[in-house]
Amino acid sequence: MYNPSELMFAILVVGVGATLVMDLWALFLKRVLAVPSLSYCLVGRWVSHMATGVFWHTKISNADVRAGECALGWVVHYLIGIAYAAILLVPMQGVWLSWLDQAPLSAFSIALLFGLTTVVFPFFIMQPALGFGIAAGNNPNPVQARLKTLVTHSVFGVGLFAAGFIYQWLQP
Repeated sequence: MYNPSELMFAILVVGVGATLVMDLWALFLKRVLAVPSLSYCLVGRWVSHMATGVFWHTKISNADVRAGECALGWVVHYLIGIAYAAILLVPMQGVWLSWLDQAPLSAFSIALLFGLTTVVFPFFIMQPALGFGIAAGNNPNPVQARLKTLVTHSVFGVGLFAAGFIYQWLQP
């Protein structure tokens, strides 16, 4: 069990760390394999249009460009990563962190499976709202897009595991 301030710090470190690992993966895909990634500017555009009551788009790239959408998109991206870390850590009151030392295979399995379950948000909320269809069904190559999403969110799960160790390392 962790006190609330320790748990909040753990959520922050694990969420930001896992999201950073995911971003490094996306950078690798882009630079080494020439596989493009979703522009977080479009995420910012989507979120900024919510203020006007528009939540669903036929094609987000056709929506009006908004000032600050890129910065907003990146902030939202990291806030989502932090929220996912909270969903992992809060119900167990941080016990998962102690498993990193005591039962690393269990901790890794939970992190990886949790990362995989996070595809529910992009498949059923984000991609349809951006105009890409359920599970990227409107994408020119939906199978490739789905696999990329699954792998990227698996990498996020690995990032949760790695960031958990970073959190432990930061402890006195």
